Amino acid sequence: MPRLAYLDRGRGLAIVMMVLFHGCYDATYFGFAHFSLLESYFWTTWRTLIVTLFVFFSGMSLALSAHHPIQRRRRRLFRLGVSALLVSGVTHVLFGVRWIYFGVLHFYWLATLISRPLLGLRGKLLPLGLLALVAGQWGVTAMDPRWLNWIGLAAHKPSTEDYAPLLPWIGVLWLGMWTGIQPWSSRPQSDPASCSVPDRGIQWMGRHGLILYLVHQPILFALFELTRRIYPVR
Repeated sequence: MPRLAYLDRGRGLAIVMMVLFHGCYDATYFGFAHFSLLESYFWTTWRTLIVTLFVFFSGMSLALSAHHPIQRRRRRLFRLGVSALLVSGVTHVLFGVRWIYFGVLHFYWLATLISRPLLGLRGKLLPLGLLALVAGQWGVTAMDPRWLNWIGLAAHKPSTEDYAPLLPWIGVLWLGMWTGIQPWSSRPQSDPASCSVPDRGIQWMGRHGLILYLVHQPILFALFELTRRIYPVR
């Protein structure tokens, strides 16, 4: 099924971009560089693009997994929930008040619960997604408290290392779902053996996105810490 290969490539590309972005973040955190990741338009746009790709392709994956057995879908949801809790716990230790309480994994867990029943709406997912995107651009100070800002519509971005509120991101997810249910080309899928090594690597990363999301930062942190011990930053 050709769309699965395209989906894996898209998710794999998002993972590569995420690892590069976090590598730059860690280089700044450990003092090897001084990138303005929170202030520079370039860095904030890059981060937004990465999250958009992840969420959009997650929506496509959600649509394509509608035929999976319910036990498989429940296991996937359970792994997402545990992973989100793990991220919250680790970041609370590392970053204190800037811990991640509603990041990408938290968003996807809740958005999956909300969105899976909507797959039957089919064509209505497009206007719903666009409406959620537009609605998410508004902000009111009443939504700024932490117990509310996970919904979206906050006037000010909270102090946290990762933040992916339901609005507007659920709109991106619904657009991905709408794309996933569209008729697709009937061309035969290319033989994986004929793909280049980089392409096979990208697709492999796309198929193992969750575990790579969880382990890449600990690995990067360990490498930067080892480098700092060998070559102390002055």
